[in-house]
Amino acid sequence: MRYVHISLIVVVTAVVLLFKIQNFEAVTVSFFGASITMPTSVLIIGVYILGMVSGSALLGLLRGSVKAAMGQGK
Repeated sequence: MRYVHISLIVVVTAVVLLFKIQNFEAVTVSFFGASITMPTSVLIIGVYILGMVSGSALLGLLRGSVKAAMGQGK
């Protein structure tokens, strides 16, 4: 089973590196008058990480709200 995990890590790492190499064109992002130019792959990975952080924060907030609501109902 350990070899399956190691091979999956190697495959995912290779796919991410290939994605990074193939998407190196520059893109400009503007937000509230500020603009920044970065490679497309960096933008996509950054947006993905921000989505994970905000999604987990929202899930934690909802879990806390549901637990508090269930505790008050007893």
